[in-house]
Amino acid sequence: MTDHPIQGLMSTAMENLKEMIDVNTIIGDPVETPDGSVILTVSKVGFGFAAGGSEFIIEKKGQNGNQSQQQKQPFGGGSGGGVSITPIAFLIVNNQGVKMLHLDENTHLLDKILDLAPGAIDKIQSMFNKNNSSQNQQKSMNSNQNSYPQQDLGI
Repeated sequence: MTDHPIQGLMSTAMENLKEMIDVNTIIGDPVETPDGSVILTVSKVGFGFAAGGSEFIIEKKGQNGNQSQQQKQPFGGGSGGGVSITPIAFLIVNNQGVKMLHLDENTHLLDKILDLAPGAIDKIQSMFNKNNSSQNQQKSMNSNQNSYPQQDLGI
């Protein structure tokens, strides 16, 4: 059985897409800064691929008029592919550690919440501590106001 012409279209397009994409497409080439930091680009990569074709068959009448013969005409088809590369973050490695710097902060809300959580907890605790200390002060003031004169005089 011979290969179908569309198979050649698909394999050619896939081979060309494969040549365009390597690991450096998603994690970019490292860039070293003068202070010794290394910066890597992190990208989102999307692929699309389509192929299609058509064969035309023309029926010819046989010599005796009753039988028909089918003759294939040339195949018509096409294929295409596309790649979308969008940088989403920078990975920064330096003496202080590793940090991910996101370009679109809305998509990484969970990371932001985790980064802000310790500060938020500290603020909430300080609010409770202030509230408790102000309540203790009010109680001590109220207890002084409600005391009987005999207690103030030591009687």
